[in-house]
Amino acid sequence: MTRIVTPTLTKHELMALGYGPSFSKDIIRQAKLLLVKSGHPYYKSKRLGRVPITTVEEILGIELDSGSFVGHLQ
Repeated sequence: MTRIVTPTLTKHELMALGYGPSFSKDIIRQAKLLLVKSGHPYYKSKRLGRVPITTVEEILGIELDSGSFVGHLQ
C-alpha cells in the first residue's frame, strides 16, 4: 500500500515567509474552515495547527515553493 504525503504548513512557517503573526493565524483558521466544509472533519480540532499547502495557496491565490521552507523550522 502506497502512502501519499501531503506537504503542510503551520502558522510559524507562514511567519518565516514574511506574513505577520495575526495574518498567519487567520490563514490557518480559514484553511481549517475550508477543509471542514469540503468534508474533512479532522480539521475541526482546535489543537491542530497544520494544514495542507494547497489549501493555503488557494486562500492566498499564489503558489508556494514547499521545498524552500517546510521542515526547516524547529
